[in-house]
Amino acid sequence: MAALRWLLRRYKWLVAISALLALLTLIHFKQQPTEVKLVRRYRSNEQHANMANWPTPLAQHWRASTEQLAVLDTIIHDAQCTTCHDDIDWSRRQQRVVSAARTAWHSYARDAFGHDDYFPLSHRGSNFTHLGIGYIVADVLDTLWLMGLRDEYKMGRDFLANQVSFDQRGTVSLFESTIRILGGLLSAYHLSGETDTKLLMLADDLGSRLAKSFNTTTGIPPETATLRPDGMTFAHVCSTSESSTLQLEFRYLAHLTNNPKYKESVDRIIDVMLNAPKYDSLVPTRIDAKTGLFVGTEISLGSRGDSYYEYMLKQWLQTKQSEVDLRIEYDAAVRGIKKYLVRTSPRQGLTYVGEMIDVTGKPKFSPKMDHLVCFLAGNLALGATNGTHVRKAHLSARDRDDLVLARELGETCAHMYFDTPSGLAPEIAYFALSNETTNQILPNGDILVPPLDRHSLLRPETVESFYLLWKLTGEKKWREYGWRVFEAIERCAHGEYTSLDDVTVVPPTKRDSVESFFVAETLKYLYLLFDDGDRVPLTHYVFNTEAHPLPIFSL
Repeated sequence: MAALRWLLRRYKWLVAISALLALLTLIHFKQQPTEVKLVRRYRSNEQHANMANWPTPLAQHWRASTEQLAVLDTIIHDAQCTTCHDDIDWSRRQQRVVSAARTAWHSYARDAFGHDDYFPLSHRGSNFTHLGIGYIVADVLDTLWLMGLRDEYKMGRDFLANQVSFDQRGTVSLFESTIRILGGLLSAYHLSGETDTKLLMLADDLGSRLAKSFNTTTGIPPETATLRPDGMTFAHVCSTSESSTLQLEFRYLAHLTNNPKYKESVDRIIDVMLNAPKYDSLVPTRIDAKTGLFVGTEISLGSRGDSYYEYMLKQWLQTKQSEVDLRIEYDAAVRGIKKYLVRTSPRQGLTYVGEMIDVTGKPKFSPKMDHLVCFLAGNLALGATNGTHVRKAHLSARDRDDLVLARELGETCAHMYFDTPSGLAPEIAYFALSNETTNQILPNGDILVPPLDRHSLLRPETVESFYLLWKLTGEKKWREYGWRVFEAIERCAHGEYTSLDDVTVVPPTKRDSVESFFVAETLKYLYLLFDDGDRVPLTHYVFNTEAHPLPIFSL
């Protein structure tokens, strides 16, 4: 020890220089951009055996036309103008949306505060379990924060923190509880500064209770979950989209809590799906939880299919584009969509996405398009640009093709609103394949809506795509379209905001129900569409399928 002290005294200048060099090296590496480590996951290219029976004429191979690409070039050129301004006072319009959200919240708070379901016309609420799970409050909380409604936010936050417990008997929808409650809690925790530990504790508690649903042979969970650990529902044939739309939320929860089991559980589901045979990367709307094989008879980007494709892209974006096989699978699925599902109507020239039915027998195309499918316009734009504005994005030929399809679908979804007498879109539309006129909503139009499909739940998918198309291209018409949709909502549903019975009559009859996604999604996207700033940068956030913004992070 004496010799060591002598050496340190004699060469203390050398020790000091070494320490300084080590400090400078540490600072240097901290200042360097973090290199993204690419993660590979096994992905099968195996085609489903049933494809051997598919007739050749099913494939249509949609591609952007020369004229459509020329229009896109003009839009990209116009986007280079950084000094161009809009004469419209969008802040005033934005405040109209805030007023609508405030009115909707106060009606709920007056009649049914804390309840999971709300019946505006009869001024009452109900719960999904005996004690309730904070379903509506958690879902709208981040909307209140983003809109600056701090008193309303505090009211909702304090209710969740002080009165909601997930330690109760009862079953809940795993999918809805994840995207609405878990996603809402995580988003509110982040947006409010990541200091409200009570919100994170609630999210962790809920996540741990829902996560036991993943303890199945394949990891694919049942559609319902029990909140207490003394039981579990049976998993057999499950919804494809519900099983594949849990990942953004549980992966971010794993990141916040340093609990890798959350991520491992939901990643296992995607690994099973990546390994399963598909139809040119398109998947049926059902999957067998025992075998991990797709078993449904229809392929749809509507109910039970939509967010499988949405989350394949968004998972890749969420972890800084590091999980390359997710992007490969997404791109392959988009090729499948263009090959089989995209058509153009005969009279109005509307580009739409239909369905493939009876895929296990004699498959055929159906011109049915749910309002849910309108998410795809925005998703395609997001995939083409990776969240970067077109004036800065490096677009490949594939990206340009996807962006043209995004714009065309956005136009079609706008027509689903503007061609109806009420100005609101139906829940489901069909498109004429030739000269059909039955159930037309516009003379000489191509949109056909049977009576049972004419209701409106005030869904968000179309305005979601308007928002993404506006943010990524700067094309002003998407804001104008959004304003027209908002004005129609105000005409038909203002006051006690409710779902509507029939969008083909004026005024539509109100239903005694309203979905929490009206405030959580529809009004949030309209608010952001009319925002002149960049409250939620698309290079830093991904929106879950319930419009809860979650930050991008490194694995």
